[in-house]
Formats: sequence, C-alpha cells, structure tokens
Amino acid sequence: QVQLQESGGGSVQPGGSLRLACAASGYSLCMGWFRQGPGKEREGVAVIDSRDSVTDYGDSVKGRATISHDNAKNMWYLQVDSLKPGDTGTYYCAASSNPVCYLYAGVFEYWGQGTQVTVSS
Repeated sequence: QVQLQESGGGSVQPGGSLRLACAASGYSLCMGWFRQGPGKEREGVAVIDSRDSVTDYGDSVKGRATISHDNAKNMWYLQVDSLKPGDTGTYYCAASSNPVCYLYAGVFEYWGQGTQVTVSS
C-alpha cells in the first residue's frame, strides 16, 4: 500500500504558474497527475515512468505542463504555466506498480486526496 500526499495548491491569477508536489510512502513505477474541474469529468494531466522518465501529457496542458520526479525522495512534481481559468479544479496525484505506464486512470492503484487549484482574477 502506497500513501500519497499532494501539496502546493492554491489560488493563482490567469497567466501565472503553479507547482504541485506529491510525496509517496514508497517507490512507484508509474506516477501521474489527474484533475477534476467543477462539473467536469476527471482528466489525465501528466504521467511519468520512473524507469526511463518518459512522459506524456493531456491535450489541455500540452506545451504548458512539465512533470518531473525524484526517485531518491519518492516524490514527483507538476508545473503548469500560462494558467487559464479552465485549469481550475482538484488535482490528484496517482501512483502505480503497473509496468505499463500511460495516462489512463485505470492504470493507477493509489491516489492522493487531492489539492485545490483555483485560477481566477
């Protein structure tokens, strides 16, 4: 059982940046970020494979987001730049021991409780 804890949410103005962190209680092969906006379904934001650092991003953040990880600390991070009101939502980190790592919620076994991000002027 891997426990996850997100940090770094808050209120940000449009055009600003956010950096979220996820701390895990153990090593994970596959690490990701998902989000759910008000009235929206959960969507994949970013994923990274801890073995080779291959990444993938959701279309809504592609070109604006960067996912990174620190295996020594069992942590991973999400930075999103040029924030828009549509980026508002609860952001969840997720982890998996599944060797098949891609941006799909069904891949992930472990989830954090979420951190709120609000993009508003």
